[in-house]
Amino acid sequence: MSSKVSKVTIIILLSNIFVSFVGIGLVIPVLPTIMDELDLNGSYVGYMVAAFSIAQFIVSPFAGKWADIVGRKRMIILGLIIFSFSEFLFGIGQSIEVLFLSRILGGVSSAFIMPSVTAFIADITTVQDRAKILGYMSAAINTGFIIGPGIGGFLAGLGSRAPFFAAAILAGLAAILSFIYLKEPDRVQNESNIPTEKFGMKRIFSGLYLIPFLLLFTSTFGLASFESLFSLFVDHKFQFTPFDIAIIVTGGGLVGAIVQVLFFDPLTKKLGEIVLVRYCFIFSALLVWIMTVVETYLAVMITSCIIFVGFDLIRPAITSFLTKVARNEQGFVGGMNSMFTSLGNIFGPIAGGLLFDENIHYPYYFATIILILSIFLSAFWVNTKENSIK
Repeated sequence: MSSKVSKVTIIILLSNIFVSFVGIGLVIPVLPTIMDELDLNGSYVGYMVAAFSIAQFIVSPFAGKWADIVGRKRMIILGLIIFSFSEFLFGIGQSIEVLFLSRILGGVSSAFIMPSVTAFIADITTVQDRAKILGYMSAAINTGFIIGPGIGGFLAGLGSRAPFFAAAILAGLAAILSFIYLKEPDRVQNESNIPTEKFGMKRIFSGLYLIPFLLLFTSTFGLASFESLFSLFVDHKFQFTPFDIAIIVTGGGLVGAIVQVLFFDPLTKKLGEIVLVRYCFIFSALLVWIMTVVETYLAVMITSCIIFVGFDLIRPAITSFLTKVARNEQGFVGGMNSMFTSLGNIFGPIAGGLLFDENIHYPYYFATIILILSIFLSAFWVNTKENSIK
């Protein structure tokens, strides 16, 4: 992983995953405008945001298998092309049906890209480097998801559909760069003498994976329910503009990215992934609830930034743990990682949208409850002899 070619490859792979997850959050700052244009309520908005993740959830388990059959590079490029088309479609769409179709295609593209990038990284890295690089991938996912609304908010100044045309162009360029510079990797070999069980959905319920996968779901649910309704929440409660929303969300995303780069590795070495995740759930639950009582712009910004930091550390910590115990099941773990993340991104916005129509604070109360349950669930997540990660 020290060669120039490998470094360029890693940068391109991380850029691809970043672009993909920017697409999830890109729609969020223009949701109030779209609601007005199409006369939608909060429930419809939640369904539209979740449509992306529903498609991703359905396709992800198959996409990981297809990456083994047709190759990582082809799946990544195909995913980027589909993503580019989906963003263009959203940009020109004037009906709710077209916008839903766009989000579904976006979810398919993300399902193609994420497991393929995960497997690609596993193929070209050593055991020592792999967890670190996959941690960077998780940072790219979280940063893309969080900074997407910020980018959308800034570009919305040029028009409510401008963010999607920009994303279409960016994804097209990423596809071209991937075609030119990526080389299909040699497949990773099993680096352990310990035999691996035959792949099957039953592996989800093994002692190795069940609790980490469930925590991936609950953490993503908490972030999705918090962020997907964030623009509507501050619009209704504080009359924030898209630019205000972009400032807050982008600031939180940047702070989270800085914390990941500078502090994630030392924190995991000092505390371990499991303890770090527990602390992050505790702080996230407390701060999501605090969002319902803050009253000033500065308080909203500070609270949001800290919330994003907590969520930004949970996912890479869980992913780092999983890559250490997965051995030669990296493809399986990548697909399931994507699937459980998608589940959170499905139910978070849907639940948030339904609750928002009842009371603007209800989505955050519910997210707080889910995060508290996650704290109790993480108490049962321990290193056993079976899943030791020495």
